[in-house]
Amino acid sequence: MKNLSIRLKITLWFGSALIIVVALTLIIVFSVSNSVMIKDLCNNLSESVEHNVDEVEFYSTFDEIHFDNDSDHYIAYNNGYIEIDDDFLDKVNGISTSLCESDGSLLYGENPIAVHTVSQDFSDYKIQAVSARGETYYIYDRMLTLEGLEGLWLRGIVPEAMGKTQLSYIVNLSLVLLPILILISILGGYIIAGKTLYPIKKISLAAAGINHGQDLKKRIEIGNGKDELHYLANTFNEMLERLELSFKAQKQFTSDASHELRTPITVIMAQCEFALSSASDSEDYRNALIVIQRQGHKMSRLINNMLDFTRLENKSESYAIEKINLSDLVSSVCEDMSLINEKSITLTFSTDDNIYVMGNSQLLSRLIANLISNSYRYGNENGHINVTLTSSEETASLSVADDGIGISKEQQPQIFNRFYQADSSHSGEGAGLGLAMVKEIAAFHGGSITVESEPEKGSIFTFIIKTSN
Repeated sequence: MKNLSIRLKITLWFGSALIIVVALTLIIVFSVSNSVMIKDLCNNLSESVEHNVDEVEFYSTFDEIHFDNDSDHYIAYNNGYIEIDDDFLDKVNGISTSLCESDGSLLYGENPIAVHTVSQDFSDYKIQAVSARGETYYIYDRMLTLEGLEGLWLRGIVPEAMGKTQLSYIVNLSLVLLPILILISILGGYIIAGKTLYPIKKISLAAAGINHGQDLKKRIEIGNGKDELHYLANTFNEMLERLELSFKAQKQFTSDASHELRTPITVIMAQCEFALSSASDSEDYRNALIVIQRQGHKMSRLINNMLDFTRLENKSESYAIEKINLSDLVSSVCEDMSLINEKSITLTFSTDDNIYVMGNSQLLSRLIANLISNSYRYGNENGHINVTLTSSEETASLSVADDGIGISKEQQPQIFNRFYQADSSHSGEGAGLGLAMVKEIAAFHGGSITVESEPEKGSIFTFIIKTSN
């Protein structure tokens, strides 16, 4: 069963369920039909006997009889005559009718079980079942009460086989037609299952093509639709699109990281060769070691930043989320960073009181510090940095404004990319990961980061996050 295709499995389950349902339906129908058949048979029997009651009349003298050229029968009885209508002779639906005396003696008619079973007592208005010759018969008796007919009975007899003949015809017809209908239904189910599962086949072919060709640009085309399979195909296409973007980002990250690490490694190797081959005194060795140490620190910072960025991006580490007083956090970071006094830049800040958010204090501190560090790095001599924290009913807004070199509109969409530096001449020891880290931290907290900037006029970075006051 495990080796069968889904299409065949669905067809087999559908066919099995259909056969079981049809079989149970037939059993129920035949059971009910048998009961209905017996009931109809008995109803016909009683109706036929009741009809024949009116076909028997008694005349005390021969002269009272009215002859009208019919085929009625006459029997001498009890000092008179019994007239039996010719319709009495008709055997309707296998029902035989007989005129009997109280002791069971047959006066007229037909009693097909008289010699094959023990005499059955008469019972007025009652249907009885008897067995004769291995077959069941139903008997219905009516006592005649008209004057001159006292002590006489009409008895109707019908074999159960009369009803079963019709039922047998239905059974035989069902046994021929139903298997054909079941086969047609199963074939139709197999075709429908194939059409229904066709999108899955296309998904499998697309996945196989991607696997063999490593082509993440392929997409599954199954047309428009709103069913589950179309939803699956659309989800699969979205997954492929995200994978393609992730692979591109990973390749770009690897390329950028290699590029950033190449320079310090080259410098370190050059200083090592100089120290080993050209250094003439301890001062040369010292200078070489200072350069190597500086480049080693740069590499260490770069690697640590890359690792932190990757952990945050992939959520490979658990960062505790708690209720934080963002006002106090911003004030604390700004007080510390105002001591830098790089390029004689003045840092000022103002915050609304008691703004609370749900977040990680370490990550939010890093976001604030990165934004301020970025303003220091690209600020002008004797410039200004102004940090402002305000809140509305549902959000808090942190803005870091400077009057530095600014960013052109063409560069603004790229500044949050990893390793991107808008102006490498002002980058100092930066590696282009600060703003990328800011973007990831903002996304981690369900917030957003935007920038407004003009060249030579400065920049304003704004971080928006939901409050939890």
